[in-house]
Amino acid sequence: MEDWFPHIWQFHFTAGALALAIAMTSVWADRRRLRRVNLDAVGFMPWTVIYMVTFLAACVFLGLAAREWFAA
Repeated sequence: MEDWFPHIWQFHFTAGALALAIAMTSVWADRRRLRRVNLDAVGFMPWTVIYMVTFLAACVFLGLAAREWFAA
């Protein structure tokens, strides 16, 4: 990891941005599932749970990145 990111806050920022992107994708997918035309085609992905977990991870990682960036 030392080769890719010279500072640990860059790693935390990248992980937080990736988690936020996954959270926004799951919001889009859940909205798409709720507005489906065929009511019998429910699907099997728990988009709400995926959103909650990835949004929490994004908050933690971005908070760590901000704390380490301001401390540096």
